[in-house]
Amino acid sequence: MPPSQGTAHPMRLLGVYAALVAVMFGLVFFTGDKSATPKLGIDLQGGTRVTLTPRTPDGGKPSTDSLQKAQDIIEQRVNGLGVSGSEVVIEGDNLVITVPGEDGAQARTLATTAKLYIRPVIGQPIPPQVKNGKPVNPQQPQQPQPGAPEAVAPTTSGAPTTAENPPATGEAPAQQNRVFPAQAPTTDAPAPTTDAPAPVPASPEQAQKEIAEAKALRQSTDQTIQQTAMLTMDCTKPDPLQGNDDPNLPLVACSADGTEVYLLDKSRLDGQEIKDARGQFNAQESKWTVDVEFKSGGADTWGKLTTEFYQKQLAFVLDTKVVSAPQVQAAGQYTGSTSISGTGINKTTATELGNTLKYGSLPLSFSTSEAETVSATLGLSSLRAGLIAGAIGLIAVLLYCLLYYRMLGFLAGFSLLAAGVAVYLIIVLLGRSIGFTLDLAGIAGLIIGIGMTADSFVVFFERIKDEMREGRSFRSAVPKGWARAQRTNLSGKTVSLIASAVLYLLAAGQVKGFAFTLGVTTVLDVIVLYLVTAPLMMMASKSPFWAKPSVNGLGAVAQIARERKAAAGVLVKEA
Repeated sequence: MPPSQGTAHPMRLLGVYAALVAVMFGLVFFTGDKSATPKLGIDLQGGTRVTLTPRTPDGGKPSTDSLQKAQDIIEQRVNGLGVSGSEVVIEGDNLVITVPGEDGAQARTLATTAKLYIRPVIGQPIPPQVKNGKPVNPQQPQQPQPGAPEAVAPTTSGAPTTAENPPATGEAPAQQNRVFPAQAPTTDAPAPTTDAPAPVPASPEQAQKEIAEAKALRQSTDQTIQQTAMLTMDCTKPDPLQGNDDPNLPLVACSADGTEVYLLDKSRLDGQEIKDARGQFNAQESKWTVDVEFKSGGADTWGKLTTEFYQKQLAFVLDTKVVSAPQVQAAGQYTGSTSISGTGINKTTATELGNTLKYGSLPLSFSTSEAETVSATLGLSSLRAGLIAGAIGLIAVLLYCLLYYRMLGFLAGFSLLAAGVAVYLIIVLLGRSIGFTLDLAGIAGLIIGIGMTADSFVVFFERIKDEMREGRSFRSAVPKGWARAQRTNLSGKTVSLIASAVLYLLAAGQVKGFAFTLGVTTVLDVIVLYLVTAPLMMMASKSPFWAKPSVNGLGAVAQIARERKAAAGVLVKEA
């Protein structure tokens, strides 16, 4: 016998929910790492802590305002990368970053000063002549050819011929609103490593001395000293000028991969003029780039710069490291956008660099300590205790529903189960896609959110009782009760969602995790209410079995309705 018209619609809604769950199952078990385990936060799995010690040019203590600004910027970088569950706190004159997991490279990456300058390249870069404090080829050092900025030679005259840097011809290159790397290494250059042991923080006096000595050598305007600086530059050592270079002076700097030494003119464009930056894959050229959009003032400066240095190299210098030294292939780029590419830019570095440039540079430079492992502050035993407590509460709710609503309690239990499965799958997928980590505060938000799903049943069932007290049958009371209950439920969920959003925006630390999971479960509660609970009740209202008072537990309410109807009839006769 085909289903009646009344049950076809509820079945379609249940089918939609089943399809959504099936899609989430497929994404969890057939994509990514195919693991059904959510990412855990610091309080559940431990993490890695890196201490950042500020370095000021005068060796003095940093101001409180600069530390707080650095903390805010690092927190924005954390949020931009989706590193959920991280902590950035001020301890004395230091900043301490704690991230989930055992990889300290990410914490150190978040602490880069990110002072970006665009500097013209003077002459040709040379390979480093000193590595690890020892000369590479003491008999035949390669002489650099520094020169004044006005006499900069086009890079095509001395750069090796590659697919990205064709030899100069008499024809003007095709106009393109972007720049390309001017040269590529003949061998695979190692990607910049952030896992190298960090130096032990020096005393303020020693740091001040190192900065002054490096600035006198590498930022001199004397060409002889510039030659000496290029020949003695050791790209394997920590750079004391990182975040402390003077943009108004020339600079001798290494490439990000440590394979070349550049002589650069003074800065012509500051990274503070960047409006937006994002890493993305350039499908046309099959490489990752960082697309940069300038503010109005920066766009005008960039247009003039590309005109002045047409067919010459401009270096993108981040914390005294040359990230990319492209040759300008189109003059007069006044659209206000460009892209950064290079041998060391891949998916990870492009995303990190775009995020770093987007939120601005730090007001201080920092030296980082060794990453140290932090044990779980609460541990799996606390997680187990929390889950047991949540399970006990859930069982108590189910028992209450069974005792008070009889067989209708099973419909409530099925809805809770459907909501729980969907929440778990969503948490796993969020961990993969945006790096969301689940901590105990988040688990509390999940349990409260699922408990609110039980509140939706109670409101629905009580509205059905109200309709039956007015004399309606169970069959007609369900749709009438649903019409009244959904307004009440939507009002309550809206208030809860607004509270979650406000709490997430204003709170910090683990409270954000609580607000986020509470908001997710609130949205899912509405979906379950419309796609699972309401269709099940509509189907039950049309079943003779579920209409029995002994099954639905509504016999007492029906009796009250009959008594009221009889009393009303007596009053009518007396009248």
